[in-house]
Amino acid sequence: MQDASLTQPRIGVRPSGPRDAISDVPGVTVGHYTLADGALQTGVTVVRPHAGDPYRDKVPAAATILNGFGKTTGLVQVAELGVLETDIALTNTFGVGTVANAQIRHAVAANPEIGRGLPTVNPLVFECNDGYLNDIQALAVTEAHYRQALAAASAEFAQGAVGAGRGMSSFSMKGGIGSASRVAEVHPGQRYTVGALVLSNYGRLPNLTVAGRPFGRLLAERMDRQTAAPAAMPEPEKGSIILLIATDAPLDARQLRRLSLRAGAGLARTGSVFGHGSGDIALAFGTAYTVPHLAERGMPTVPMLHETRIDPLFEAAAEASEQAIVAALWHAESVTGRDGHTRRAIREVAPEWRRWLADTQL
Repeated sequence: MQDASLTQPRIGVRPSGPRDAISDVPGVTVGHYTLADGALQTGVTVVRPHAGDPYRDKVPAAATILNGFGKTTGLVQVAELGVLETDIALTNTFGVGTVANAQIRHAVAANPEIGRGLPTVNPLVFECNDGYLNDIQALAVTEAHYRQALAAASAEFAQGAVGAGRGMSSFSMKGGIGSASRVAEVHPGQRYTVGALVLSNYGRLPNLTVAGRPFGRLLAERMDRQTAAPAAMPEPEKGSIILLIATDAPLDARQLRRLSLRAGAGLARTGSVFGHGSGDIALAFGTAYTVPHLAERGMPTVPMLHETRIDPLFEAAAEASEQAIVAALWHAESVTGRDGHTRRAIREVAPEWRRWLADTQL
């Protein structure tokens, strides 16, 4: 994989893992299915917490709703039980039901007693609305697309206008999938990795802040001068973002909920105010242990990280989330979709971005 530092601004001071991606957390993999065909610009992204069966070997998890303008499925049970029992799926708003069905069928195929001798399964699907670039009314996402994304899951994966991110927009630019990781030293010699993956589809261009600098304001001013058109009235912030956090630190569901909240700090640093029409949802999960489905196997006995040592993880989650959002912007390519609508890649609009960041005053 190409060194991410060569293609995007570097956020923060904490070291990243070797890939600077969520897959730096051991066992985590990501797969995409991308549909790019004229007016159909959409897809599915799957995040796997481990390579086994998530129904039989659940992972601890918790979520924070920063702003609830979203149409996810599965969060009620996550909040109640504190575990995931399927892989995590991302898609467009109208694809949630289809992908949830695909998750159920996959779980039943692996565990034929689900819904009979075993309890039902809780599918977990997150969404953003890609209707500006994608003909969302076509309901183009199929169960086969989920299966293909799942089969493609790997530690090495593409970012930008791929998978569920194909039709997404951010700050009036092309958005999509972004990922990052940070290493946190919670005690001398005791290090854990925090990884982030985002489905970025939110933001107003004048608000875009990159590495603490008002990059979007500068870009908006230059674009207005190029078009010689009067400045339009600012639109309210709308869209959505899904922020996924993974860590190999031994945390329980309560601690993971606290960690998920810190993804909001990274989101805010990019210029978001969690606007009225934006669905901003963060979920954190841990890979340090699994919770067995069957009581006969017994619960794991894992000492949790002490609360007084959790701050470095909070800082890593905020920094990795901010970096992942930047990654989504900088990895994306320009896309033209429904009715000729186009979102341009930020690297194409501002190829001299390095100089802009260096010259822009705080």
